[in-house]
Amino acid sequence: MSYSKIKSDLLAHPRTWLVTGVAGFIGSNLLETLLKLNQKVVGLDNFITGHQANLDDVHSLVDKEQWSRFNFIEGDICDLDSCAKACEGVDYVLHQAALGSVPRSIENPIVTNKINIDGFLNILVSARDAGVKRIVYAASSSTYGDHQDLPKVEDTIGRPLSPYAVTKYVNELYADVFANTYNLELIGLRYFNIFGKRQDPNGGYAAVIPKWIAGILIGKEIEIYGDGQTSRDFCYIDNAVQANLLAAVIPGEEAVNQVYNIAVGERTSLDQLYELLTDEVKQYSAINIPSPIYGDFRTGDVRHSLANVDKARSLLGYEPSHTIKDGIKASMPWYLNHIQNKHS
Repeated sequence: MSYSKIKSDLLAHPRTWLVTGVAGFIGSNLLETLLKLNQKVVGLDNFITGHQANLDDVHSLVDKEQWSRFNFIEGDICDLDSCAKACEGVDYVLHQAALGSVPRSIENPIVTNKINIDGFLNILVSARDAGVKRIVYAASSSTYGDHQDLPKVEDTIGRPLSPYAVTKYVNELYADVFANTYNLELIGLRYFNIFGKRQDPNGGYAAVIPKWIAGILIGKEIEIYGDGQTSRDFCYIDNAVQANLLAAVIPGEEAVNQVYNIAVGERTSLDQLYELLTDEVKQYSAINIPSPIYGDFRTGDVRHSLANVDKARSLLGYEPSHTIKDGIKASMPWYLNHIQNKHS
């Protein structure tokens, strides 16, 4: 079933969804799409990395009736009671809540483990007890670890290179156990460097695209870790939203209890990324953009990452709608508005 047919079916037959991490980057984009499809959404967030501004932004983009279908619970996935409350009456869970960032996990592995593993287990137990139809959870390309072959295929992984990668792999193991033991339907989405509007450009753990856009716009010299040839499969947020909705409602037993790469299938080096971002900024502004500087490689970083998305295409009907260049063009107005308002 195609994505357009899935959306038409949802409009005709609304369901009830739980989005964990709903005030975060990916969670708020899922919320926006679901509300525009007239779905009922329960959102769970504790605002550790999410922001009220993201929810306010969604509020401004949907109508009054659509917003009335949103029930926000301020709570923590590490609290089992909050998870149980959030899962009541829910058809599908889109589990996005996690403590991201490889560097942060290296600095604080205990907190990363607690949120990403204990919190995930609480969601699994609560969804099981509430009779949820299916759980779609955010897995990670970091699971491939030190396995060097490209492109990455789902059934071949290496050793994890960070505590964060360990936690995301453990999520996959728990999902497999709950599927086999409790007959739950679960699908994991191994995200590859998702980017787009509402991705926070601030803080020491900010993702590279929003961080660089913010720096370029205020005339800051950009530091590239390593020699600039490190590469990633950057994936625009609309592709990730599509994958979540397809994974949640796609019929058939073959698709469930699997993990899928969610990416574009194109590799971009950091040097190429810098050029793409500066070229797009120049379309809006005549500011002077300095050349980047180069620093040390970061501990725990994978050198190259590229996904094979054939499995998601075949079993989910996934077809990325945006290349990296498309995604940068689509998200730049949001960053211009967000950053210029902050610094004006």
